[in-house]
Amino acid sequence: MYFLETAILLFIGSFLLTYLTIPRIIGVVEYKRLMDDPNHRSSHKSKTPTLGGIAFFYCLVFTLFFIKGRAEHLEYIYIIPGLTILFIVGLKDDLVVLSPVSKLIAQILAISFVLVNDSFGIESLNGFLNIYEIPYYLYLVIGGFLMLTIINSYNLIDGIDGLASIVGIVIMVIYTTIFYLSQEYFFALIAITMNACLMAFFGFNVSSNKKIFMGDTGSLIIGFVISILTLKFLALEPTAYGELPFLLENAPLIAISILIVPLFDTARVFTIRIANKKGPFSPDRNHIHHILIDFWGLSHKQASFIIGCFNIIFVVLFIILGSKAKNTGMVIMLVSVVIFLAFIFFRYNYNFTTLKQKILLRRKIDAIKGKKESSPKKKKEKK
Repeated sequence: MYFLETAILLFIGSFLLTYLTIPRIIGVVEYKRLMDDPNHRSSHKSKTPTLGGIAFFYCLVFTLFFIKGRAEHLEYIYIIPGLTILFIVGLKDDLVVLSPVSKLIAQILAISFVLVNDSFGIESLNGFLNIYEIPYYLYLVIGGFLMLTIINSYNLIDGIDGLASIVGIVIMVIYTTIFYLSQEYFFALIAITMNACLMAFFGFNVSSNKKIFMGDTGSLIIGFVISILTLKFLALEPTAYGELPFLLENAPLIAISILIVPLFDTARVFTIRIANKKGPFSPDRNHIHHILIDFWGLSHKQASFIIGCFNIIFVVLFIILGSKAKNTGMVIMLVSVVIFLAFIFFRYNYNFTTLKQKILLRRKIDAIKGKKESSPKKKKEKK
């Protein structure tokens, strides 16, 4: 009962704090002219305020102060330094673009604070692919790679209105459930807090007159929190899995299913860029959300909603299978699904020049159709 009361208060408080302060952030950004200017890659056409992630930062810091008593191993002390580093780096990148190398160094420094905490240590994979105990140095490699991948994957899907918010909400709801069932209430409350922030932000992100982007300030913070929750999920004690609706050995696959949208999109985009002899972080419009908009003609809201629904369905499917199936069969299924999805989007393997030409041609055709439809109306009015 005490957890429920705390969770409700934190959710309402975080939601209101974010909802009430974002308009102030928009006002300051517009006054100081710090808005994001659209370019040839942008999905928006007008200057839009950014820095929405500022609200995420101080809201999470306040939350960590109020729920610090629930941390068994003083995890909050190790989270705040990494959170602050990524906030500063994201803020600077939104104002003055940083190089990928600079951002990567900052991310490594931020995650190092988390990795040294024993509470996040992965000592065993509990039989996943017949792997049990793993040495400490291997945990550092696996944990570091995992956190870096999640942070950058989430950062990369923040390309259209609502997508990062919806995917983040889905992930936070799932982790809230997992940590509540495993009685890790500290992390459940963190997930609830971030969920409230994302829900409050979502309304502004899809608004037509009060729009704001979370920017790297927000996407790096959310990605960092997701990576922490994922690492903690994999580091749970075997006894904590008793109430969870899937087998202990399937935990790594459940984690992948929860993060399937950012992980699959990043892997696909990086593969295309490397195949085209470009750097993996070079900008383009090869993301899945760009394909849904540019080629399938969907709006930002429609594309975000479809991707969010896919994420939910995928997680539910793997949790159901994970309650009975062995991980070998689930690995085969996961690989099959990834190959199938890659095949579907294979024909959209294009370079930016080709895409730009197709978009311009499509706009010309739409303009011509619009003129043809309007001309008969004008003739009727004259008569």
